Amino acid sequence: HLGRGAAASRGLRSMEPLQTAQDPETPATKLPPTPAESSAEGTSPAKANTAGDQEKTVAGLLPGETVVKEGKAAICFPSANEVFYNPVQEFNRDLTCAVITEFARDLLAQRGVKIVVPGEKERVVVSLSDETNEADAQTEEKNGAEEPAVTATVGEKCENGLRVLEGLAASGLRSVRFALEVPGLQSVTANDFSTKAATLIARNAQYNGVSHLLQASCRDASMLMYEMRGKKERYDVIDLDPYGSPASFLDAAVQAVSEGGLLCVTCTDMAVMAGNSGETCYSKYGSVSIKSRYCHEMALRIILHSLDQRAGVYQRYIQPLLSVSVDFYIRVFVRVFTGQVKVKNSVSTKYSAATGPPVGPECEHCGQRHQLGGPMWAEPIHDLPFVQKVLSAVSGNPSRFGTSKRIEGMLSMVTEELEDVPLYYTVDSLSSTIHCNTPPLLQFRSALLHAGHRVSLSHACKNAVKTDAPPAALWDIMRCWEKANPVKREKLSETSPAFKILSTEPSLEACFTVREDANPQSRKRHLTRFQENPQAFWGPKARARSCGGISSDLQDKRKKCQNKRKNQITDSSQLKDFPCKKFRQVSSPTHTHTHTGSHTKGPCELRTHEEKIHSASFLKIGA
Repeated sequence: HLGRGAAASRGLRSMEPLQTAQDPETPATKLPPTPAESSAEGTSPAKANTAGDQEKTVAGLLPGETVVKEGKAAICFPSANEVFYNPVQEFNRDLTCAVITEFARDLLAQRGVKIVVPGEKERVVVSLSDETNEADAQTEEKNGAEEPAVTATVGEKCENGLRVLEGLAASGLRSVRFALEVPGLQSVTANDFSTKAATLIARNAQYNGVSHLLQASCRDASMLMYEMRGKKERYDVIDLDPYGSPASFLDAAVQAVSEGGLLCVTCTDMAVMAGNSGETCYSKYGSVSIKSRYCHEMALRIILHSLDQRAGVYQRYIQPLLSVSVDFYIRVFVRVFTGQVKVKNSVSTKYSAATGPPVGPECEHCGQRHQLGGPMWAEPIHDLPFVQKVLSAVSGNPSRFGTSKRIEGMLSMVTEELEDVPLYYTVDSLSSTIHCNTPPLLQFRSALLHAGHRVSLSHACKNAVKTDAPPAALWDIMRCWEKANPVKREKLSETSPAFKILSTEPSLEACFTVREDANPQSRKRHLTRFQENPQAFWGPKARARSCGGISSDLQDKRKKCQNKRKNQITDSSQLKDFPCKKFRQVSSPTHTHTHTGSHTKGPCELRTHEEKIHSASFLKIGA
């Protein structure tokens, strides 16, 4: 098996010249000019990304292919959906390049190598506070005084550099960008199980002139990582960005990453991790998700808990560097170490059984039953000194990435978050519980500050409030707000949470006068924190298919399902054209199905009652 895999890998790397897959006897097709050659001939490579040039046939490209440019990379991409590509993930790829660059800067400095980033002049420490930290400035000067003798630049192979693996590379765009934009790399392995994707990766590596750094691989990602578990064969950086859940790759990833190496994981199955399917989340990640307003940060803590549990099986542990929830996915960057978890101010750690439960069956404030979720990661989800380094590098070199403004705004919010406070509240949900007007965010934050509590925003939700105040203090503030903006008590049911909460008098007098420190610096500076969708259907794309071609059917389905609850169909003749979840397509259009004593013929079949209900008897969750 190893011999066949190696032979397949060598075959992909030696595909020169290339031929079309449809006709093996077609003569070799010359690749289009590389970005460097285009610049030398006086043609700007950026013109290939315009709408007008994409419609024209580019000389040298295979039929149906276009050139997609992102960052410093330009990839040949088929128009059909045979290989997955999502332009929405540009922010994800930019952030990953920035994080790996700072990780390489710290790690290679210990090996006596200094990395050189194009466009970066002097390291400037970005501080959101008005006061300058002189200690940090002195530290930067000391670090700059001792410069290593060996330097590493982008696009060049570094013998003592990082070994990077992208387990699910698709078109190879991310790996090509690593080779072109991240200095200090020894090798980049771009792997994909699809033969067409691996062939495209090899072509893109040759087209961008990074074949000396980037190797294409057509293997199962899990098997590839399992085979590289040896201490001398492990990767320094492993990037996993699957279509959906990464659960099946986590066990191999925590073993294949080197000591102190970087593991980058993306999860796009937010419906599962945000509480829609608690039993599915438990089967994949070992945690039960709760459908709530804090679901996005809860998803981050669930994946961190899952990584920690997988690493603990092999006497390893994780250290989160950065965990973000943006758009329709979450992204975590963690370092993996071997041994026991280091606890501050403690020589050894002794674990014992927990006591509990800490709460009763019903909430003392609203009288409703508690919901049980977890377990999840309860420690900080960011390493603030490392995040500060990434923020300083991006702010000092804004022309490096196309999404620099958004990265700066998001990382600025991350540095302002309370790292020792898990999860958050939302002001609109608190107001909705007692059926009153929503207080302005600054006034609510000021009331918490006047009461002596700490408070911050969250990058995961626009109107989130992270605070160390107990729930009793929050409801007292809401009671005081309700007195100034009263609700109609006679319309409240005696069994409702609002009636029980408002029946209790507040134990403190809240002050809603706006304080200066209630408005964070990222908000004062009007940074791009929560970006609006730039175009329609901005979000997840369809899964890649071997036959390709998804656009028309997907767009028609989206239009047909829009406002399906608002525009109810009254004419029964139109119901046949409307997609129904109770039916599913089968291969035989003339097969007869039996359901509850009736016979139907057609391209659909009724699902049985057993198929609709998934047994979840392993856990009971409160209402």
